[in-house]
Amino acid sequence: MNPLEARLRYKFRNPLLLAEALTHPSLGHETQRHHFDNQRLEYLGDAVLQLIFTEYLFERFPGSAEGLLTQARARLVSREGLRQLATDMELGRFLMMGRGEESSGGRDRASVLSDAFEALIGAIYLDSDYVTARRVVLHASREHLENLALDAPEANPKGQLQEILQAISPISPKYPIIGQCGPEHEKRFNAQVAWCGITLGEGEGRSKKEAEVAAARDALSKQLWSSVQPIPSDDENGDLKAVNNPSMETKSAQ
Repeated sequence: MNPLEARLRYKFRNPLLLAEALTHPSLGHETQRHHFDNQRLEYLGDAVLQLIFTEYLFERFPGSAEGLLTQARARLVSREGLRQLATDMELGRFLMMGRGEESSGGRDRASVLSDAFEALIGAIYLDSDYVTARRVVLHASREHLENLALDAPEANPKGQLQEILQAISPISPKYPIIGQCGPEHEKRFNAQVAWCGITLGEGEGRSKKEAEVAAARDALSKQLWSSVQPIPSDDENGDLKAVNNPSMETKSAQ
């Protein structure tokens, strides 16, 4: 077993699957030669991880509401969550990548490490079966799972939303106040959650803060971020705009 297999406690029957999982796309781009890379395995591994953690959370927290389970799974499969798992096993040192990618810090980049971890799990699934892949994942993430707790959604909706969104993009959500009504002593405020060019939720409250919390809670219930792909925009502030699923209606956050 090589050092990575020893960390995984898994020996590949087909070493080519392991090589494919560890090959970053930059290698082929730089050499201008055809190389397999880990993008297809990353796609498969993402689905396998989703199922493994979904099943684990369902069994560990019987009776917990769907929303709490969904938020916990989002933390586990987020870019930052998977980066931590990849870092624990020093996955970056085993990756094959182009010199340019390596010199720019690719071996420590969160997106590279999280993608590689997904590809690695996809490769194990193909090389063995779901039960084996589940065993490897739960062993690799045992410390993180032991410290996992389900937070009540009313505890800190804005904090939870921030955590979920920053796992997708470094852009933070904004909370514009879009309206107010009533006399001075009974004012009601309306707020939105704006992120990457879309409105994730709206809320109302007796203060601006209360309205923002209500908007964050609304966003957590709708989970519109799961159907968007942030891309760079020409916005002078360097914000991101989102390409959304055409079948999902979203509002502009102008």
